[in-house]
Amino acid sequence: MQSLRFLSAESLVSHPQLAQQSLDSVAQTLYPLLFKASYLLEQTEVTRAVLGHWPLEEFRLGMLLGPSADHPMDLRDRACRACLEACVHGLADHVLQGRSRRLRVADLTGLRDVQEQQCPCGQALGRWGRTDLLARACCELQAQPHAAGHPVEVLADLFVTEGNFEVVVQALQPVGPAPLQLRCPTFRADSLSWGQLLQVLHLAGPGTLRKLEVVHNVRLHAGHVLQLLAQVGFPQLASLTLPTKAFDAPPTCAPMPDGEDTLLSSIAWELSQMTQLTELSVAFSTLTGKIQRLLSPLRTPLRVLDLANCALNHVDMVFLADCAHAAHLEVLDLSGHNLVSLYPSTFFRLLSQAAQTLKVLTLEECGIADSHVNMMILALSPCHQLQEFKFLGNPLSSRALRRLFTALCELPALRCIEFPVPKDCYPEGTAYPQDELAMSKFDQQKYDAIAEELRAVLLRANREDIQASTPLFGSFDPDIQETSNELGAFLLQAFRTALENFSRALKQME
Repeated sequence: MQSLRFLSAESLVSHPQLAQQSLDSVAQTLYPLLFKASYLLEQTEVTRAVLGHWPLEEFRLGMLLGPSADHPMDLRDRACRACLEACVHGLADHVLQGRSRRLRVADLTGLRDVQEQQCPCGQALGRWGRTDLLARACCELQAQPHAAGHPVEVLADLFVTEGNFEVVVQALQPVGPAPLQLRCPTFRADSLSWGQLLQVLHLAGPGTLRKLEVVHNVRLHAGHVLQLLAQVGFPQLASLTLPTKAFDAPPTCAPMPDGEDTLLSSIAWELSQMTQLTELSVAFSTLTGKIQRLLSPLRTPLRVLDLANCALNHVDMVFLADCAHAAHLEVLDLSGHNLVSLYPSTFFRLLSQAAQTLKVLTLEECGIADSHVNMMILALSPCHQLQEFKFLGNPLSSRALRRLFTALCELPALRCIEFPVPKDCYPEGTAYPQDELAMSKFDQQKYDAIAEELRAVLLRANREDIQASTPLFGSFDPDIQETSNELGAFLLQAFRTALENFSRALKQME
């Protein structure tokens, strides 16, 4: 139910010219309502004017768009391009105002990037676009006379690639006074060289960084990771994501005679100095027999752990099942391991330890077959906090899926299931794991009929609250969606460079 105050704010912002003329006579306590109302109705002229006149010391975007007593709707999943551009332009207007303003901190974090925008224009501005927009605004203001009496600290979740690297560096390293001082609690890097990554992280304030994602097309090896942690330093870091093969030995590193991995031990020690670290994602790194060495030094229990496709062995699984982290895990990804067939007892023990806290479990391409369903049902049954279960790419029949769905209906918190295309829908003898081409060649009509049967299982159990789907090529990733063209160009260039190096090597051999 909307309050009378919010209805009045909506009525005012519905008349943009009148709203802008009235801002100086509006009580300061009503500015948050005017902002949310203008954002909801996409009255961008009013949004910009409200920011330009903002009379309070803080502007917190996520808090202002969230549910409140005056307006219960949550607008934080509306990364509306028009409104966010108005916000940044309004901040620029604010610092260029000749008269005194009180704004000290503008926090632009707190948005959730979703696949379908609910704002009137339907046009989203993702994390990369928000970074580029804000960085360009900072650079433009650096060239303006410093009219404001004080700078405004701007908090933003930065996403830096080669495409916006230069403008972000300029924004973070102003030559003179900076009316908008850019700070980032979270940082994502993709398509950067090692040197570029080091440069921008040094400027971004690693001492206060809370979340760092180095992904996909940033080529790191274990030597780089150690240098990053030891020389840059992230004392407040709570979440760390590293790219594929980040724990591989440097090309010039000779193996130790006794098999001791001194680099990994040093990395583990550096991680242990991060007393806030609770989230670690190291997917697609070969860590066979090394999990205990990596995780046992950590001082705080992990809540999020991604070990997908890390080639874990029985020793690794035994450690995971018995370690202190297991009883605190909320998000766990063990995709790419034949857990149920190779390590059934340790996997069962791991889920038993994590049952009281586990909310998201991902077991994609784990070789889970019909013969394993009874064990899976038994292992999942105590996981009453589980909200999402994702098990794409497993060779399960429609019959096995129906049994599994029936059991999943008993989990009270479950809201999302991502299930594989039943093997009935593929030609006889299809091999698993599948490549993308084989994965897409299935009987669509048969799949639709089975999917309808599975939804009927949920309906009969009165579990309409569970969303079940088969995203063949993974869940929606807003960051990849936004930068797909740039990443494609980066990969093409990398491929071209590899061919040139190969050709050069052949000529040298001749």
